[in-house]
Amino acid sequence: MKVAISLIGQDCVAEGSEVEQTNDLSDDETSNDNASTYSCHSETQLGDGGVGSNGSVESGEPVAEPTGVEKYEEKLLQAIENASDKAQQTRINAFQTINEVLVHHYIPDFLEDRKVTVMDAVEKSLRRGKGVEQSWAARIIPLLVIQIEALEDIVELVTVLKPVLLTTAQDGSAAYDARAKCCAALGLLCFVGVDDLGEILPLMKVLHGIFAGSFLKGDNSPSGASNEAGVLHSAALSAWSLLLTLLPPGEFVALMGGSAGTGVVPSVRQLMGMMQSPILEVRMVAGETLALMFELGRQHDDEFLEEELPDLIEAAQKLATDAHKYRAKRDRKVQRATFRDVLRYLEEDISPEISIKFGRQQLVLDTWAIHHQYTCLRTALGFGMNVHLAENVFVREVLQLGPKVDEPRRLYRSEKAEQRFINAAAFKARTISRGKNRDKRSFALN
Repeated sequence: MKVAISLIGQDCVAEGSEVEQTNDLSDDETSNDNASTYSCHSETQLGDGGVGSNGSVESGEPVAEPTGVEKYEEKLLQAIENASDKAQQTRINAFQTINEVLVHHYIPDFLEDRKVTVMDAVEKSLRRGKGVEQSWAARIIPLLVIQIEALEDIVELVTVLKPVLLTTAQDGSAAYDARAKCCAALGLLCFVGVDDLGEILPLMKVLHGIFAGSFLKGDNSPSGASNEAGVLHSAALSAWSLLLTLLPPGEFVALMGGSAGTGVVPSVRQLMGMMQSPILEVRMVAGETLALMFELGRQHDDEFLEEELPDLIEAAQKLATDAHKYRAKRDRKVQRATFRDVLRYLEEDISPEISIKFGRQQLVLDTWAIHHQYTCLRTALGFGMNVHLAENVFVREVLQLGPKVDEPRRLYRSEKAEQRFINAAAFKARTISRGKNRDKRSFALN
């Protein structure tokens, strides 16, 4: 199956056998008759002299307005300072601003001298904060770790933040959303900064203990977890699956053989039970995790868990053709698309192939492992994914994109925007001119 997706500043959902989405519109479609016309130039304005209050040019040093780069750097510096403020809402607003800047900009050099300050503020908010503050503090950690390039700095980040993330994720009194964000941060933090199985497996065991809340009950009925708890369970399972991609196939198969006593790897039956959850996110992550487990196991043994396949295929078939009206139409659509891919892989050993275009480059996701790694990065980066696909060294390395490609992106986008404004102005003038000729009053005068 080959699906083409064009990502231009937003995430896209692919479904069906062949889907192609693009945001390229004609000039007429993108024009706005009420829009003002202006040229698209740099925000930097330099001159030989300043402009006085009366409009005259004063002699002296050149006056420069802040560029776009200077503006977001200034904004980030203020937010870092506010992250340690005494007022909780000020701290929350600061974390939101830091999140916004780190999502849309790749600035490892700028963060080099400020990472300790950010890390300290995040740690204090996770330890002492509550609810929303903990959620926003945890969101910063994945963004921070994928921007830092020095290995020793990443190790320091793991050493300082991993314990507090573990504590919050397991704290039953903490808000579900905060715990979910901590699970996601733990997964990506250790995916980047930990390569020792002795550290990875205990963390996977902790995550297993969290998403076990969505296993079937003792009477084989679906879990009664609330929607908020379901968000936590799906985040924990997603983080667990991300760490699973780090395991060697032989080690994973050995763990599956003795999983009953280790508590590290859930059984196929337990994950099939999660596929019966009333919560969409839990069902989908469980299905994709099973596909990932079979992909990893088949790399070591072609007949990996063959005895479990008939029941699993039957369960996936039901979800791939689900038409229950009590579920939202969008939920049914997304679920069917996901489980069609899972079913095809289980039956025919064919992974979905997804092509993602960004700029003049293309990323191909052709295995369940790289697809899940991309999904976790996209969840952390949101609308800034394209920026990091093009510039972030770590993201490009994980997704096997190779070295950064230097492209005249800023010039290209500026020229394209300016041409669009020119076309819009021409369209507006043409519409006004033709409108006058079609006016009944004008016709009567003639």
